[in-house]
Amino acid sequence: MRHATDPDHVIAVTTIVSNQRNSMRAALIGAFWGLGHTLTILVVGAGIILFNLVIPVRLGLSMELSVAVMLIILGLWNVAGFVRAVPAGSIEDHEAEKVVHSHPHSHGGLVHNHPHAHQHESHSDSPDHIPLDWMDRVFGKVSLYQYVRPLVVGIVHGLAGSAAVALLVLTTIRNVHWAVAYLLIFGVGTIAGMMVITMSLASVFRLMASGRQKFSRRLALASGLLSLGFGLFVAYQICFVNGLFTNHAQWIPR
Repeated sequence: MRHATDPDHVIAVTTIVSNQRNSMRAALIGAFWGLGHTLTILVVGAGIILFNLVIPVRLGLSMELSVAVMLIILGLWNVAGFVRAVPAGSIEDHEAEKVVHSHPHSHGGLVHNHPHAHQHESHSDSPDHIPLDWMDRVFGKVSLYQYVRPLVVGIVHGLAGSAAVALLVLTTIRNVHWAVAYLLIFGVGTIAGMMVITMSLASVFRLMASGRQKFSRRLALASGLLSLGFGLFVAYQICFVNGLFTNHAQWIPR
C-alpha cells in the first residue's frame, strides 16, 4: 500500500481522476491501475525468481523511461483537454463583447468614418475533429472503456518497479513458491492503496470544484502540467544522469 504512494504513481492517477467526481468510479480507476501494475510485477518478477532472468542495464533503464513517457503523454492529454475547453468558456464569458471598427466614406469631397460594432461569432468544434471525442462515440458504449487507460498506465508503471521488487523478495525469501506468493500479496496491497488514493482525490476534487466549472478545468490543467513536468524531469534523469543515451549507463533497480 505504501508503494502506491510513490510520486510517479500518484501524479499519474491524478491526471486520470482530475475530472472524475464519483468516488466509486474513482475507486475502480485505482483498482484497474493496480491490476495492471500487479500483472507486470507478477510476469516480470516471477520470471526473475523462477528462471533467474537477468535484465540488462539499458533494458532496465528503458523500462523506467517508459514511465516518464507515460507521464508526459498523460500530461499532454490533460493540457490538450483544457485547451479544447477554453474557447467554449471564453464565448460564454464574453457573450456580449463586441468588435468595433470603422469604414471611411466619402460624401461631397469630405471623407469621414462610420463606426460599426459586430458581435463575436461563435464556432463550435465538430466532434469529428476531436480524436478523443471520436473515441468516446465509438467505444462509449463499452463499459470498460474508461478503465482501459488506467490499466495500461498500471502495466507500464509495473515495468519500472518489477525488477526491484523481485530482487527484494529474493534476498528475503528463498522458497520460490512463497516468493511468488509475496508478489501476489504485494500486488493486492498496491491495488488497495491505489483505490484509497483515487477515492480520496475524487472526493477532494468534488469538494473543491463543486459548482465551479472553471476551477475544475484549471485543476485538470494543473495536474496535466505537473505530470508533464515530472515526466520530463524523470526522462532527463534516466537518459543523461543515469546514462541511457551515454556510454556509461548505470541502473539501480528501486
